[in-house]
Amino acid sequence: MPQFILDLVYGNFVKGLADFGYEHGRNVDVIRRFDMFSDRVATMGEMVALVKPDVIVAPATLQAVEARKATSTIPIVCGALADAVHLGLIASEARPGGNVTGIEPYISGLPTKQIELAMEIAPRARCAGLLTNMNDPKGPPQVGDLKVACQALGLSVVEADANTPSDIPGALATLANKKVDIVVVLQTNLLLVRCEQIGAIALEKRLPTVFGYREHVVHGGLVSYGVDLRWCYRRTAYFVDKILRGAHPRDLPIEFPSKLWLAVNLKTAKALDVVIPAALLARGDEVIE
Repeated sequence: MPQFILDLVYGNFVKGLADFGYEHGRNVDVIRRFDMFSDRVATMGEMVALVKPDVIVAPATLQAVEARKATSTIPIVCGALADAVHLGLIASEARPGGNVTGIEPYISGLPTKQIELAMEIAPRARCAGLLTNMNDPKGPPQVGDLKVACQALGLSVVEADANTPSDIPGALATLANKKVDIVVVLQTNLLLVRCEQIGAIALEKRLPTVFGYREHVVHGGLVSYGVDLRWCYRRTAYFVDKILRGAHPRDLPIEFPSKLWLAVNLKTAKALDVVIPAALLARGDEVIE
Protein backbone atom coordinates (compact mmCIF):
# COMPACT_ATOMS: atom_id res chain seq x y z
CA MET A 1 0.00 0.00 0.00
CA PRO A 2 1.42 3.44 -0.92
CA GLN A 3 2.80 5.44 1.97
CA PHE A 4 0.57 8.41 1.17
CA ILE A 5 -2.51 6.23 1.73
CA LEU A 6 -1.20 5.10 5.14
CA ASP A 7 -0.52 8.72 6.04
CA LEU A 8 -3.95 9.75 4.78
CA VAL A 9 -5.93 7.12 6.65
CA TYR A 10 -3.89 6.10 9.67
CA GLY A 11 -1.98 9.35 10.14
CA ASN A 12 -5.07 11.54 10.19
CA PHE A 13 -6.98 9.09 12.39
CA VAL A 14 -4.18 9.21 14.97
CA LYS A 15 -4.26 13.02 14.85
CA GLY A 16 -7.99 12.83 15.47
CA LEU A 17 -7.46 10.57 18.48
CA ALA A 18 -5.01 13.13 19.87
CA ASP A 19 -7.71 15.80 19.56
CA PHE A 20 -9.73 13.76 22.07
CA GLY A 21 -6.83 13.06 24.40
CA TYR A 22 -5.90 9.57 23.18
CA GLU A 23 -2.31 8.46 22.65
CA HIS A 24 -1.36 5.07 21.27
CA GLY A 25 0.31 2.95 23.95
CA ARG A 26 -0.78 5.22 26.77
CA ASN A 27 -4.56 5.17 27.00
CA VAL A 28 -5.52 3.43 23.75
CA ASP A 29 -4.07 0.65 21.60
CA VAL A 30 -4.36 1.02 17.84
CA ILE A 31 -3.66 -2.23 15.97
CA ARG A 32 -3.34 -1.88 12.23
CA ARG A 33 -4.58 -4.92 10.38
CA PHE A 34 -1.47 -5.23 8.24
CA ASP A 35 0.70 -5.32 11.41
CA MET A 36 -0.85 -8.55 12.67
CA PHE A 37 1.16 -11.14 10.77
CA SER A 38 4.60 -10.66 9.28
CA ASP A 39 4.10 -12.90 6.26
CA ARG A 40 0.56 -12.07 5.19
CA VAL A 41 -2.37 -9.77 5.83
CA ALA A 42 -4.79 -11.11 8.41
CA THR A 43 -8.37 -11.66 7.35
CA MET A 44 -10.94 -9.53 9.12
CA GLY A 45 -12.37 -12.65 10.79
CA GLU A 46 -8.94 -13.58 12.13
CA MET A 47 -8.40 -10.10 13.47
CA VAL A 48 -11.75 -10.00 15.24
CA ALA A 49 -11.25 -13.46 16.77
CA LEU A 50 -7.68 -12.80 17.91
CA VAL A 51 -7.82 -9.18 19.04
CA LYS A 52 -11.49 -8.79 20.09
CA PRO A 53 -11.29 -5.02 19.56
CA ASP A 54 -13.62 -2.54 21.22
CA VAL A 55 -14.14 -0.83 17.86
CA ILE A 56 -13.10 -1.46 14.24
CA VAL A 57 -12.16 1.50 12.03
CA ALA A 58 -12.69 0.78 8.32
CA PRO A 59 -11.15 3.17 5.77
CA ALA A 60 -13.85 2.67 3.13
CA THR A 61 -17.05 0.83 2.20
CA LEU A 62 -15.41 -2.36 0.95
CA GLN A 63 -13.61 -2.81 4.27
CA ALA A 64 -16.76 -1.93 6.22
CA VAL A 65 -18.63 -4.69 4.36
CA GLU A 66 -15.85 -7.13 5.20
CA ALA A 67 -15.91 -6.09 8.86
CA ARG A 68 -19.70 -6.39 9.03
CA LYS A 69 -19.45 -9.96 7.72
CA ALA A 70 -17.00 -10.73 10.54
CA THR A 71 -19.11 -9.25 13.35
CA SER A 72 -22.58 -7.89 13.96
CA THR A 73 -21.81 -6.79 17.52
CA ILE A 74 -18.44 -4.99 17.58
CA PRO A 75 -18.87 -1.30 16.60
CA ILE A 76 -17.56 -0.39 13.13
CA VAL A 77 -16.68 3.19 12.16
CA CYS A 78 -16.07 3.95 8.48
CA GLY A 79 -14.35 7.13 7.33
CA ALA A 80 -15.60 6.93 3.72
CA LEU A 81 -18.96 5.17 3.68
CA ALA A 82 -21.09 4.90 0.54
CA ASP A 83 -24.30 3.16 -0.50
CA ALA A 84 -24.58 1.95 3.09
CA VAL A 85 -28.37 1.55 3.14
CA HIS A 86 -28.44 -0.45 -0.09
CA LEU A 87 -25.61 -2.67 1.17
CA GLY A 88 -27.46 -3.34 4.41
CA LEU A 89 -24.84 -1.72 6.61
CA ILE A 90 -27.25 0.84 8.09
CA ALA A 91 -31.01 1.31 8.28
CA SER A 92 -30.85 5.04 7.58
CA GLU A 93 -28.36 7.88 7.73
CA ALA A 94 -30.17 9.51 10.65
CA ARG A 95 -30.59 6.26 12.62
CA PRO A 96 -28.00 3.68 11.51
CA GLY A 97 -29.67 1.04 13.68
CA GLY A 98 -26.87 -1.55 13.65
CA ASN A 99 -23.18 -1.70 14.51
CA VAL A 100 -21.95 0.53 11.65
CA THR A 101 -21.66 4.33 11.49
CA GLY A 102 -19.25 6.94 10.16
CA ILE A 103 -18.85 9.58 7.46
CA GLU A 104 -20.31 9.64 3.97
CA PRO A 105 -18.03 11.65 1.67
CA TYR A 106 -20.24 11.43 -1.40
CA ILE A 107 -22.32 14.59 -1.47
CA SER A 108 -25.40 15.04 -3.64
CA GLY A 109 -24.82 17.51 -6.44
CA LEU A 110 -21.03 17.16 -6.39
CA PRO A 111 -20.79 15.53 -9.87
CA THR A 112 -22.59 18.53 -11.36
CA LYS A 113 -20.04 20.85 -9.76
CA GLN A 114 -17.20 18.71 -11.10
CA ILE A 115 -18.58 18.89 -14.63
CA GLU A 116 -19.00 22.64 -14.29
CA LEU A 117 -15.37 22.80 -13.16
CA ALA A 118 -14.37 20.78 -16.23
CA MET A 119 -16.15 23.30 -18.43
CA GLU A 120 -14.27 26.15 -16.76
CA ILE A 121 -10.92 24.70 -17.76
CA ALA A 122 -12.12 23.39 -21.14
CA PRO A 123 -14.92 25.76 -22.20
CA ARG A 124 -15.00 24.37 -25.74
CA ALA A 125 -15.37 20.78 -24.59
CA ARG A 126 -17.98 18.70 -26.38
CA CYS A 127 -17.16 15.21 -25.10
CA ALA A 128 -16.38 14.14 -21.52
CA GLY A 129 -14.60 10.89 -20.70
CA LEU A 130 -15.39 9.03 -17.49
CA LEU A 131 -12.77 6.76 -15.94
CA THR A 132 -15.02 4.44 -13.95
CA ASN A 133 -14.58 1.64 -11.42
CA MET A 134 -17.98 -0.03 -11.35
CA ASN A 135 -16.98 -2.86 -9.00
CA ASP A 136 -16.73 -0.31 -6.19
CA PRO A 137 -20.08 0.49 -4.50
CA LYS A 138 -19.28 4.20 -4.84
CA GLY A 139 -18.99 3.92 -8.61
CA PRO A 140 -22.47 3.44 -10.12
CA PRO A 141 -24.20 6.34 -8.29
CA GLN A 142 -21.48 8.74 -9.44
CA VAL A 143 -21.74 7.61 -13.06
CA GLY A 144 -25.50 8.20 -13.07
CA ASP A 145 -25.12 11.69 -11.64
CA LEU A 146 -22.24 12.58 -13.98
CA LYS A 147 -24.22 11.52 -17.04
CA VAL A 148 -27.15 13.69 -15.99
CA ALA A 149 -24.82 16.65 -15.42
CA CYS A 150 -23.16 16.15 -18.82
CA GLN A 151 -26.50 15.90 -20.58
CA ALA A 152 -27.65 19.16 -18.99
CA LEU A 153 -24.58 20.92 -20.43
CA GLY A 154 -24.82 19.30 -23.86
CA LEU A 155 -21.77 17.07 -23.41
CA SER A 156 -21.55 13.61 -24.91
CA VAL A 157 -20.04 10.92 -22.65
CA VAL A 158 -17.54 8.12 -23.21
CA GLU A 159 -16.98 5.61 -20.39
CA ALA A 160 -13.96 3.40 -19.81
CA ASP A 161 -14.04 1.00 -16.86
CA ALA A 162 -11.03 -0.04 -14.75
CA ASN A 163 -11.48 -2.54 -11.92
CA THR A 164 -7.84 -3.60 -11.49
CA PRO A 165 -4.58 -1.64 -11.75
CA SER A 166 -3.81 -3.42 -15.03
CA ASP A 167 -7.07 -2.08 -16.51
CA ILE A 168 -6.10 1.55 -16.02
CA PRO A 169 -3.67 2.05 -18.95
CA GLY A 170 -6.09 0.52 -21.44
CA ALA A 171 -9.04 2.51 -20.09
CA LEU A 172 -7.18 5.82 -20.39
CA ALA A 173 -5.94 4.84 -23.85
CA THR A 174 -9.55 4.22 -24.87
CA LEU A 175 -10.55 7.70 -23.72
CA ALA A 176 -7.60 9.24 -25.56
CA ASN A 177 -8.42 7.33 -28.74
CA LYS A 178 -12.01 8.56 -28.54
CA LYS A 179 -10.56 12.10 -28.41
CA VAL A 180 -12.48 13.17 -25.31
CA ASP A 181 -11.88 16.78 -24.34
CA ILE A 182 -11.63 16.16 -20.62
CA VAL A 183 -11.67 13.18 -18.24
CA VAL A 184 -13.53 12.94 -14.94
CA VAL A 185 -12.11 10.24 -12.66
CA LEU A 186 -14.48 8.62 -10.20
CA GLN A 187 -13.96 8.68 -6.45
CA THR A 188 -13.21 5.04 -5.57
CA ASN A 189 -10.64 3.11 -3.53
CA LEU A 190 -8.77 1.68 -6.51
CA LEU A 191 -8.57 4.92 -8.46
CA LEU A 192 -7.37 6.80 -5.39
CA VAL A 193 -4.67 4.25 -4.56
CA ARG A 194 -3.48 4.35 -8.19
CA CYS A 195 -3.48 8.15 -8.45
CA GLU A 196 0.20 8.34 -9.42
CA GLN A 197 -0.33 5.88 -12.26
CA ILE A 198 -3.41 7.76 -13.48
CA GLY A 199 -1.67 11.13 -13.30
CA ALA A 200 1.35 9.92 -15.28
CA ILE A 201 -0.67 8.21 -18.03
CA ALA A 202 -3.12 11.12 -18.34
CA LEU A 203 -0.19 13.49 -18.80
CA GLU A 204 1.38 11.20 -21.40
CA LYS A 205 -1.95 10.99 -23.28
CA ARG A 206 -2.46 14.74 -22.84
CA LEU A 207 -5.77 14.27 -21.09
CA PRO A 208 -6.94 17.09 -18.79
CA THR A 209 -8.30 15.45 -15.65
CA VAL A 210 -10.88 16.36 -13.01
CA PHE A 211 -11.02 14.47 -9.72
CA GLY A 212 -12.94 14.41 -6.47
CA TYR A 213 -9.92 13.95 -4.19
CA ARG A 214 -7.00 16.37 -3.80
CA GLU A 215 -4.56 13.47 -3.50
CA HIS A 216 -4.84 12.99 -7.27
CA VAL A 217 -3.79 16.57 -7.89
CA VAL A 218 -0.87 16.28 -5.47
CA HIS A 219 0.29 13.32 -7.56
CA GLY A 220 0.03 14.93 -10.98
CA GLY A 221 -3.68 15.35 -11.73
CA LEU A 222 -4.95 18.68 -13.06
CA VAL A 223 -7.80 19.81 -10.79
CA SER A 224 -10.02 18.36 -8.07
CA TYR A 225 -13.14 19.42 -6.26
CA GLY A 226 -14.64 17.38 -3.50
CA VAL A 227 -14.42 16.18 0.06
CA ASP A 228 -11.16 16.52 1.97
CA LEU A 229 -10.44 12.93 3.03
CA ARG A 230 -7.93 14.18 5.59
CA TRP A 231 -10.86 15.68 7.49
CA CYS A 232 -12.92 12.50 7.11
CA TYR A 233 -10.30 10.25 8.64
CA ARG A 234 -9.50 12.69 11.40
CA ARG A 235 -13.22 12.95 12.16
CA THR A 236 -13.56 9.17 12.59
CA ALA A 237 -11.91 9.66 15.98
CA TYR A 238 -15.03 11.53 17.12
CA PHE A 239 -17.11 8.40 16.60
CA VAL A 240 -14.49 6.20 18.26
CA ASP A 241 -14.40 8.50 21.28
CA LYS A 242 -18.20 8.42 21.57
CA ILE A 243 -18.23 4.62 21.37
CA LEU A 244 -15.43 4.18 23.91
CA ARG A 245 -17.46 6.38 26.26
CA GLY A 246 -20.50 4.14 25.91
CA ALA A 247 -22.42 5.29 22.85
CA HIS A 248 -23.72 2.71 20.38
CA PRO A 249 -23.23 3.06 16.61
CA ARG A 250 -26.95 2.60 16.03
CA ASP A 251 -27.53 5.97 17.75
CA LEU A 252 -24.72 7.92 16.03
CA PRO A 253 -26.02 9.51 12.80
CA ILE A 254 -23.94 9.37 9.63
CA GLU A 255 -22.10 12.65 9.11
CA PHE A 256 -21.43 14.57 5.90
CA PRO A 257 -18.47 16.95 5.36
CA SER A 258 -19.53 20.58 5.38
CA LYS A 259 -16.63 21.95 3.31
CA LEU A 260 -15.43 21.00 -0.15
CA TRP A 261 -11.79 21.35 -1.27
CA LEU A 262 -10.59 22.79 -4.59
CA ALA A 263 -7.03 21.90 -5.67
CA VAL A 264 -5.16 22.89 -8.83
CA ASN A 265 -1.82 21.66 -10.19
CA LEU A 266 -0.30 24.49 -12.24
CA LYS A 267 2.70 22.37 -13.22
CA THR A 268 0.37 19.88 -14.89
CA ALA A 269 -1.65 22.68 -16.47
CA LYS A 270 1.53 24.11 -18.03
CA ALA A 271 2.56 20.68 -19.35
CA LEU A 272 -0.88 20.27 -20.97
CA ASP A 273 -1.02 23.85 -22.26
CA VAL A 274 -4.20 24.38 -20.24
CA VAL A 275 -4.93 27.91 -19.03
CA ILE A 276 -6.51 27.89 -15.58
CA PRO A 277 -8.89 30.86 -15.26
CA ALA A 278 -7.85 33.44 -12.69
CA ALA A 279 -11.27 33.24 -11.03
CA LEU A 280 -10.80 29.50 -10.49
CA LEU A 281 -7.34 30.00 -9.02
CA ALA A 282 -8.72 32.63 -6.68
CA ARG A 283 -11.21 30.10 -5.31
CA GLY A 284 -8.55 27.39 -4.88
CA ASP A 285 -7.85 25.99 -1.45
CA GLU A 286 -4.60 24.46 -2.70
CA VAL A 287 -2.51 25.50 -5.70
CA ILE A 288 0.51 23.36 -6.57
CA GLU A 289 3.22 25.14 -8.58
